[in-house]
Amino acid sequence: MLGLLGKKLGQTRVYDDKGVLYHVTVVLVGPNRVLQCKTQESDGYNAVQLGFDDQKEQRVTKPLLGHIKKHNGAAVKRIREFRDFSLPVKPGDVVGATIFAKGDYVDAIGVTKGRGFEGVMKRHNFRGGDASHGAKGWRRRPGAIGQRLFPGTVMRGMRMPGHMGQVKRTTQSLEIIQVREAENLLLIHGSIPGSKGDYVVIRESKKHPKSAAKEAKK
Repeated sequence: MLGLLGKKLGQTRVYDDKGVLYHVTVVLVGPNRVLQCKTQESDGYNAVQLGFDDQKEQRVTKPLLGHIKKHNGAAVKRIREFRDFSLPVKPGDVVGATIFAKGDYVDAIGVTKGRGFEGVMKRHNFRGGDASHGAKGWRRRPGAIGQRLFPGTVMRGMRMPGHMGQVKRTTQSLEIIQVREAENLLLIHGSIPGSKGDYVVIRESKKHPKSAAKEAKK
């Protein structure tokens, strides 16, 4: 499965060849450096390890730096492994936006924006309490959370106030509107988890892989 590490740069709008306006997310996806190629014989499975965003060597841990040097690579900020990478590569190669094409579908994996401590109305979309008929002080509360009888305690998994956001999420089946090879940019239709400057993973769509996209175009 093809994939790249990238950085979310923001959102904008672009026109396609037919003059249709699309809202897109701009993602910087290169250069990605191939650090290691794992095989069934040596590691028990096939995978490619990619590194993104160059880093100073003194800011990388000694074990990680030793692993990178073992495969003649350069220090990077982010490393990600992609299983069954369908593109033939070797350690030292550089891959970028060109492994995808306009019209391909991708999945975007990132960490959502942190919202801090939130109540049940914002966190879980509760309706809240009544604003009239003698109800006082229950405008934004969840209501009863326990039982009168056995076990007489709060059940596990009960939706309650707490930390919202800052969790790993995947947005599936997003269409690539433009591929800008010179700038290593992908313009992807739709929104992607995370804030501007956050690292994301762009992988071939599981529901609409490249092979299926080619058949659909035919």
